[in-house]
Amino acid sequence: MGEHGPKKRLALDANLPLDLAAGLDFAHDFRENFQARGYSLLLPPTAAEEIWLIHSNPAHPQRKLATQALRSLTKWGIDLLELKSHPQPVARTIGRKFAERMILAAHLPSTEINDGIILAETALAEIPVLVTRDKHLLNIEEADLLICLHEADLSPVKPLHPRLLWRAIQ
Repeated sequence: MGEHGPKKRLALDANLPLDLAAGLDFAHDFRENFQARGYSLLLPPTAAEEIWLIHSNPAHPQRKLATQALRSLTKWGIDLLELKSHPQPVARTIGRKFAERMILAAHLPSTEINDGIILAETALAEIPVLVTRDKHLLNIEEADLLICLHEADLSPVKPLHPRLLWRAIQ
């Protein structure tokens, strides 16, 4: 915390930079409005890795979007989230254990381990909101997520759709 209170930060799932690369108006409106209000937009390490893996796969249908997203993160003012409180291997282990807990409790499908890791990385950074369009994350019951986060000694995080957040500040 700085002398003027906590810094306003939002974590982004991988789909928002891909939406920006696709030129989707709602994504650009969201980014511009929240940055104008002093919010930092941060990409958790696993979300950045997902975009990198899409970019690295010549057969992936979103490869061009991923390449554009990676090239434009700085231009869009999106920074990579640094987990200063935990070394990356430790944060990854915490994230994986949390994701496994979410899958075991049937809050996430077994194929969505990265979603759980991204939630954990956001919680480790003490960012209260993960901006996402991912239905797997948006459909988790809030109470279930809060209990799982609390049991893992992680800070609360709420996955929210960018359109919902953008409408909230209108």
